[in-house]
Amino acid sequence: MSPGSQAERWSEQYLQSQGLELVARNFRSRFGEIDLIMLDKTSLVFVEVRLRSSTDFGGAAASIDARKQQRIIRTAQQYLGGLTHTPPCRFDAILMDDAQGRNLQWLKNAFEA
Repeated sequence: MSPGSQAERWSEQYLQSQGLELVARNFRSRFGEIDLIMLDKTSLVFVEVRLRSSTDFGGAAASIDARKQQRIIRTAQQYLGGLTHTPPCRFDAILMDDAQGRNLQWLKNAFEA
């Protein structure tokens, strides 16, 4: 399993331990991919998982730049277009230093659409 896949599994397990339910993994559209789609009570949560072992270029949080955010937002809109009703939504990020989940940070509402 690649480090990125392992990081996504750790993130999924962590979020489930916090009470969220998995809806989908690696949802793809022509705009991009969303790593995890989770349900937090009545809110749909689109989760970007970022693994960065080095802070040379700003670390994991800095890697979710405006361009990446727009790709995630467009992919989320594509996902929502397939639903019969649109629930409340938010965009979260899980940041970690390595694929073993060290220094995991959960940023709720990491950015807005």
